[in-house]
Amino acid sequence: MRLIALVACASGVASVLAARAVDLWLTGRIAIAGSFIGLQRAENEGIAFGLHLGPYQDAIILFAVLIVMAVALRSAAKPLERIGFGLILGGGVANIIDRLPDGTVTDMMQIGSFPVFNVADICINVGVAFLLAEMLLGWLARRNPGKIA
Repeated sequence: MRLIALVACASGVASVLAARAVDLWLTGRIAIAGSFIGLQRAENEGIAFGLHLGPYQDAIILFAVLIVMAVALRSAAKPLERIGFGLILGGGVANIIDRLPDGTVTDMMQIGSFPVFNVADICINVGVAFLLAEMLLGWLARRNPGKIA
C-alpha cells in the first residue's frame, strides 16, 4: 500500500508540475529533433487521442480511477504491480487535477504524427506496461516452474 501511494504521489506531482510549467512558460513549439520530436502546447478536452466520452466524461474518468484504486488495493501483491498501479493512479489523478480549472488537459510532447501527450499519459502507459510485464512473468513462471524468478 505504501509503495502504491508513494509512486502515485510522485507521478501525480511530477505530472501536475509539468502541465503547470507548460501553461506558464511554453508559448511556442520547441524543436528537440527537428520537426519529428518537440515540445508543443496543446489543449485536450477529451481523453487519450482526443476521444471525447460525452456529457458524462468527468464522471466516467473519476469512476475509472476509483475502480483502478479498488483493484490495486485488493490485488497488488508484488512490487512491480504496486509500482504499475501507482503510476496509473498518479497519472489519472494528475489529469483530473489538470482538467479542473478549464475542462482541458495540457499536453506538451510531440513525436512524429502521434497525438500530443503529457507526463501523466506516460505514467499511465508505463504503469500498464508494468502490469502486463508482471502478468507475463507470472504466466511464464506457471508454465516453467523453477525457471523464472
